[in-house]
Amino acid sequence: MFNADVPEEDIVAAIQRLTEKYQQDEYSFQINKAGGGYQFLTKPAYQASIGIMLKQQSKKRLSTSALETLSIIAYKQPVSKTEVETIRGVNCDYAVQKLLEKGLIEIQGKGDTVGRPLLYGTSPKFMEYFGINELSELPTLKDFTQEVNSIGENSENQQ
Repeated sequence: MFNADVPEEDIVAAIQRLTEKYQQDEYSFQINKAGGGYQFLTKPAYQASIGIMLKQQSKKRLSTSALETLSIIAYKQPVSKTEVETIRGVNCDYAVQKLLEKGLIEIQGKGDTVGRPLLYGTSPKFMEYFGINELSELPTLKDFTQEVNSIGENSENQQ
């Protein structure tokens, strides 16, 4: 529109100033970085009050089936429905359809295998929904494992 070149550091500094401004208690919202951009989101302390005021019902949660399907797609993308079904061991038609309707996944092309199946991957809305900026922020298996002592194992910290 104005064809003005604004240095990136000026933009980053302006966003930082706005973030600090809206962290003050007088504001009911804050700036949040998600999906490769920024959003104004309600602060958690005000969420219930605003929900009542707008008579909003809480978001419907994803079913276990949909979450499992979404997880496989997120980690294996681009992936065909057949590959997801092989991993899950059950038909995924309904889960894939619901995830497409919610905009959490999208068709990313067709496979090179027999029948040229559709390939699915996560969408920008997925990133926004889960509050991440890139797929590398997804948790890894090591994030879920905890070291535990075996029976009979002595620990120097135990007395």
